[in-house]
Amino acid sequence: MVNSIDFIKRLQLILSHYQLSAATLADTIEVQRSSISHLLSGRNKPSLEFVLKLIKKFPEVHIYWLINGEGDFPNKGGSLPPIPENLKIEKTTLNEKNLSPLEASSKIPAQNELQPRENHQGGVDQIIIFYKNGHFKIYTP
Repeated sequence: MVNSIDFIKRLQLILSHYQLSAATLADTIEVQRSSISHLLSGRNKPSLEFVLKLIKKFPEVHIYWLINGEGDFPNKGGSLPPIPENLKIEKTTLNEKNLSPLEASSKIPAQNELQPRENHQGGVDQIIIFYKNGHFKIYTP
């Protein structure tokens, strides 16, 4: 969860660094001026859309720094800070493979490589579950 007080301090630091007013920042990242005011007053917490717009317009603002205060500002193009231990994906014991979309796409046969159903011997090779958010899991029996 984002600590609102610390987030406000980091947002104020961004305004100061770029010598922007809250209204100019809002216009720059194309959000309503009131949304910046509500964030700075602590009335609202930042939305994902706000964070993404901010880091897109200001590449020196690193997302981990903005949300958690981890890393440096301005980001000088260095490496990303390590992923916190509580955010790492844990593999299950169900013979599950966590593959990136690129890795998985190389394992999916093209339509012309698929064999007719009657030529398959021995059952299921793998089960792929696709989620609406774009993620998927591959299970191998």
